[in-house]
Amino acid sequence: MLKNDEIRLGNIMILYNNMLQSLFSSQIKTLFFVVVLLFFMFLILFRSFKIALIAIFSNIVPVSVIFAFMGFFTIPLDIMTITIAAISIGIGVDHTIHYIHRFKEEYLIDKSYENAMIRSHNTIAHAMVYTTIIIILGFSIMLLSNLLPSVYFAGLTILIMITILSSALFLLPKLLISFKIINK
Repeated sequence: MLKNDEIRLGNIMILYNNMLQSLFSSQIKTLFFVVVLLFFMFLILFRSFKIALIAIFSNIVPVSVIFAFMGFFTIPLDIMTITIAAISIGIGVDHTIHYIHRFKEEYLIDKSYENAMIRSHNTIAHAMVYTTIIIILGFSIMLLSNLLPSVYFAGLTILIMITILSSALFLLPKLLISFKIINK
C-alpha cells in the first residue's frame, strides 16, 4: 500500500485544469480593467460623465446577456468561449463610438433627440448592420466544425453580435433620448 506522500497526480487534465483556472481569474481581472479603461476613454472622447456611463452600460449589457445565456444553457467556459467577452467589447465599443458621434452631429441640426435618432439610424446604422451581418456570415462557417468548442464559439459569437447590434441600435438611443444629455 502506498503512503500519501508517495502518491503524485499527473496527467494532461491537471495541466489543462490549472490553465483554465488561471485563464478564468485572468479574464475577470482583464474585463474589470478593460471596463474601467473604456469608461475613461469614453470620458475623454465625449467629455461627458453621463455619456461615458451610458456608453459603458450599453457595452456591458451584451456581455452580461451572453454570460447569462451560457450559464442558463450550461455552456462551459473554456479556451474558446472565454474569449467571447473580449470580442464583444471590442466590437461593441466601435458601434458605440460611431453611434454616439453621429447622434451628437445629428442633434446639432435641429436640437431634436428623436430626429437625431432617426437620422442616425438612416446613416450610421446601415454600416453597423452590414458589418454585423458580414461578421455573422464569417463565423457561421465555424458552425459546421466537428469540434464542439469551435461550434460553441461560433454560435456564441453570432449571438453576441446580434446582442451588440441590438444594444447599439435600441438601448443606446433610448438611453440618450431618455436622459437628454447632449447639450452642445
